[in-house]
Amino acid sequence: MAPSFRLPTPETPVLAQRFERLDHLLTASRAWWQYQPYHHLTLAFAGQAPDLAALLNGLSLEEINGLDGDMGALATLLAPWIPGGAELHRLSELVRFEPEPIDCGKGMALHMPGRKQAQIEAFTGCLPPHQGPYLEWCAGKGHLGRLVSVHRSAEITSLELQGPLCEAGRILALRDGARMHFIEADAFAAESAALIAPEHHAMALHACGELHTHLLEGVVERGASGVSLSPCCYHLIRGNDYRPLSRAAKQSALQLTKADLRLPLQETVTSGARIARLRELEVVWRLGFDCLQRQVRGVDEYLPVPNIQKSLLSDSFEAFCRWAAERKGIVLPEAIHYDDLLGQGEARYGDVARMELVRHLFRRPLEIWLALDRALFLQEQGYRVEVGEFCAKPMTPRNILIRAVRACS
Repeated sequence: MAPSFRLPTPETPVLAQRFERLDHLLTASRAWWQYQPYHHLTLAFAGQAPDLAALLNGLSLEEINGLDGDMGALATLLAPWIPGGAELHRLSELVRFEPEPIDCGKGMALHMPGRKQAQIEAFTGCLPPHQGPYLEWCAGKGHLGRLVSVHRSAEITSLELQGPLCEAGRILALRDGARMHFIEADAFAAESAALIAPEHHAMALHACGELHTHLLEGVVERGASGVSLSPCCYHLIRGNDYRPLSRAAKQSALQLTKADLRLPLQETVTSGARIARLRELEVVWRLGFDCLQRQVRGVDEYLPVPNIQKSLLSDSFEAFCRWAAERKGIVLPEAIHYDDLLGQGEARYGDVARMELVRHLFRRPLEIWLALDRALFLQEQGYRVEVGEFCAKPMTPRNILIRAVRACS
């Protein structure tokens, strides 16, 4: 067995060691997390770990929710079955960067959602020193670029696909005296990659999936001065299988699908009671409909249903089933016992919550694995790289910051 890794620090020399150990543990334990709970009618691990199934069945939903927010306690609970959990928890801890205190001020903060304002201030405060211009990738209205421009007296090139957002960004930049040039273009287009210049420090706050990996590849190809990136929505890829970036990840036995990449995103900021109730209701209804479609189709497998408008949840379970059946081209029989199906959905909700609890032990470790794949890719191309947190999780659970500066030749 490889030695335990105990020092979670952002410095470059330990990134490869941390990745190697994470990769070993995630690969060895993939049977515990690399499956989809919705596809199972009972606890997926009940056969291999009946004692664990019994333990989890004895937990209330409130106790499950409490454990879900305490990975140390969860690792301890699951230790008899998953002995590497405590080490995974340690490997998932990142140093918090010490941001320079920055305040947008009330004027600049207009049109910024409150939580987004705090994220932008923290992200800006963690940017490495840079004397030249910046490239803002997937800029939206350019809130990040505007603050960086004003705070650092810097020129900003802001790339954004949607024309109305570019126009709104130009108005806000003029209002605040920011030196910004908005370019309306698709980030995947060749002309967008050509915007990356050696003097640029590129930055992206929560650019999704392949939008941010494409940026990293462009930074390397064009020899940009540096890049600061907070990854998000890892599952937004164009194929079904994850394409590793670094040599280390390409050599891994871990093969990830789009479904696997959704796991880190299940860590969310605590929502209000009403939103939580609606989320639970939607899951129960989806699981109840899944029981129905298995019966009607005679096919014992899960059938995904499209996203729904939350307003549909104010209707009845029967109306939801008819809506879902129409979307999937299923003709429903006249005689359906909707109350029984709803009860089955409620029972399965508890099973899904218990399976997800076990999988959530691997939620942050998998996200760190993905972040380190990006960091090691940059390191392999001659960049000095650090990985840490730019803010606390209550501000956003997508709080990982990869910052890289091209090493002097």
